[in-house]
Amino acid sequence: MVAIIGGETRRFRPLIDIYREAGERAGHSSDRLKIGVHSLGYVAATQEAADDFFPGYARAVHRHREGAGMAGRHASGFRCVRRGPQGSLLVGSAAEVIEKIIRHSEALGGVSRFTFQMTAASLSHAKLMRAIEILGTRVAPELRKELAAVNSENREQAIERI
Repeated sequence: MVAIIGGETRRFRPLIDIYREAGERAGHSSDRLKIGVHSLGYVAATQEAADDFFPGYARAVHRHREGAGMAGRHASGFRCVRRGPQGSLLVGSAAEVIEKIIRHSEALGGVSRFTFQMTAASLSHAKLMRAIEILGTRVAPELRKELAAVNSENREQAIERI
């Protein structure tokens, strides 16, 4: 498992490559070396997800930055970089999250498991339960289907169907 809580997911590829190289040197076949990603995330209606997630996330990051001597909020970084196509946050609609997970998996050379940390945003219990429901009923089934398609088709064609 690689915990990616900030930055661009693709920048973690060297860690994955080191893991795979070490596993192969130790005699493990590459198909047995599984990769998992732990990321901050939240799924809801597109704008609702960002609107719900950002205030609590900003408070948590501000407290961390303040404790480290780096004051200031970063709304533009959240919206443009962290939520952007290459950013680590999995925040958005079911379709956006599916597309981003596929993109992250591709950037890391194939991922078999994603876990979400949603409590960093201080969301209500009802919103968390709804997000869990969407992850289980929409994201996971569609993601399994799309990843199967990605394995047998061109990635762009699979993402267009989402």
